[in-house]
Amino acid sequence: MSLVQVEDLSVRYGARTVLSRVSLRVEPGEIVTIVGPNGSGKTSLLRAIIGAVKPVKGRVVQGSGVKIGYVPQKLHIDETLPITVSRFLKLPGGVAVADIDHALAQSGVPDLAKAQLSQLSGGQFQRVLLARALIGKPDLLLLDEATQGLDQRGSASFYQQIETVRQNTGCAVLMISHELHVVMSASDRVICLNGHVCCEGTPAVVASAPEYRALFGSGTGGALALYRHEHDHGHDHGDHNHDHTEAAE
Repeated sequence: MSLVQVEDLSVRYGARTVLSRVSLRVEPGEIVTIVGPNGSGKTSLLRAIIGAVKPVKGRVVQGSGVKIGYVPQKLHIDETLPITVSRFLKLPGGVAVADIDHALAQSGVPDLAKAQLSQLSGGQFQRVLLARALIGKPDLLLLDEATQGLDQRGSASFYQQIETVRQNTGCAVLMISHELHVVMSASDRVICLNGHVCCEGTPAVVASAPEYRALFGSGTGGALALYRHEHDHGHDHGDHNHDHTEAAE
């Protein structure tokens, strides 16, 4: 049974429809990436899945007993607040120290428990947010542009950690990303969203789809093809195209 199934979902803010009749599913253990232009409803879709947005039509069905962890795009913390990583991860309470240590280790930052939250780099803070999502031992991890603001090396390192988490825990991942090397190297399926599902399939299938090229142009398709060629031959790769880098919705 699917971990989560979105059925004919529509979301509206006032008079503006941001999602129209969206359907998708996430199966155990797979990594699914959502791509789409700015304002295409990607963040709204994740927020609907976790229940933070109420759809005007359709529904979200979670599998029995499925636990979801959520890593937001950003979390604003008062920089003058004197709080350690461990204390932050204990909020709102009832979290064992052993669970905190385990989650930090899973996130690749085992030595940060006593660090002040205000002194963390952007990459370290995102790892702490990942640890926060992992404390509940989720079956499904949702990532909303979790590497926004990180440089290419930090971003690549973060997504490598996500793959390690999947291998070690077996959790599935549903993530929003604009980074082509992530889409090509880390995804089992890609869903192209623009208020509705334009196309869906393996990265190679989506890259060649007319609907995808209509949104991102042939340049993006070329970048995907270039990455696939380099990846197949084991070469190092970078982010070859920044034309559709997205701001937060």
